[in-house]
Amino acid sequence: MKDRIAFLFLGETLLIPHLYPIVEALSAASDVPIDLWVSTSTHEALLSAWLPSLPRPTARIRRAPGFRVQTADSMTLDLPPKLPMLARLIPAMLRTSVVVCAEQTSLWLPTLLPLPCRFVKTSHGVGSMSARDDRRRRSPWLTLVPSERERQTYLDRGFAPDRILATGYVKSAFRQRSQPALPFAEPRPVLLYTPHWQAHRSSWPLWGAGVVRMLAAQDRFNVILAPHQRLIENAPEIRPLLAEVAGLPHVHADLDSFAMIDGSYTAAADIYLGDTSSQVIEFLARPRPCVFLNAQNAAWRGDPSYAQWACGEVIEEPDQIFAALMRASESHPIYRAAQEAYARASLGDTEGGAPARAAAAILDALGGRLPRSPAIAKAS
Repeated sequence: MKDRIAFLFLGETLLIPHLYPIVEALSAASDVPIDLWVSTSTHEALLSAWLPSLPRPTARIRRAPGFRVQTADSMTLDLPPKLPMLARLIPAMLRTSVVVCAEQTSLWLPTLLPLPCRFVKTSHGVGSMSARDDRRRRSPWLTLVPSERERQTYLDRGFAPDRILATGYVKSAFRQRSQPALPFAEPRPVLLYTPHWQAHRSSWPLWGAGVVRMLAAQDRFNVILAPHQRLIENAPEIRPLLAEVAGLPHVHADLDSFAMIDGSYTAAADIYLGDTSSQVIEFLARPRPCVFLNAQNAAWRGDPSYAQWACGEVIEEPDQIFAALMRASESHPIYRAAQEAYARASLGDTEGGAPARAAAAILDALGGRLPRSPAIAKAS
């Protein structure tokens, strides 16, 4: 088998910033051919714009079986069915040495089949609610995680230590961020509301509409409403609701652009309002005020799944939200040390070295070698 690396860009576009920096690092480190398998014309257009800037012309885009042309100008896609696409990709995987993915669905291939290629799974997002007990998690040759703390959560479940590698947070090195100029009429503090996309973990089903209308009615904050792609897919009421407020001078509603997934808004905001979304950890790479919404009445104190709630005030009733937002900046010093520690422990290295570490591990995998040192990201 000729050495060849495949990257699977088959899922939501939000996965791209977690994968593409590794493509760049591999191109800088080696001339091994790289196949970028894409499922839609949106993926193809984004990656095609960036390939000319690679250090070496090692990567080519390949359309996966079932490839779909997207007619809408949106990052929320009509994706092809994933399992049939993966089944039809098996012949290509048989001619590939290493396969890199960022989501679990693709791991059905090594879970169910004795394929000769080695799968490397890289994390997308971090946080204490990740589903680490899914049996597919045990099928990759190697799993790349951001930090030593994240690595320890796998070791606590009996994963082999040499199969879990802490690299640092890959997305922090993503260079293609949109960084839109936010169109606010007045210079106010910018608030980002990001509810989790899964209903049982989210403030959206019970409080979301009320939060949006409250933020629309106030005039103390500029507001970014840029929901998770999966929330847009699962909550059809969100489009008409955000359309009601999108024209207000202090509200920026984004359901479709690349900025909603590339880190632009977590970088631009001054205050975070959310629940259990892992986006807060990305936000806390630069500590700032946070307010968390316990709409599900969770018994969160002492529960490690809610460890991020030590980073800001937790609100138990919806009529308390605005007052908490108003005091968030003043009370931020209370939480700053906890935020710094939590972000450092969760993200590991955010200084840009993660893609090179991931690339080195993938090149080791080409020769069947596991990483020489499992502890190479900055530890907390």
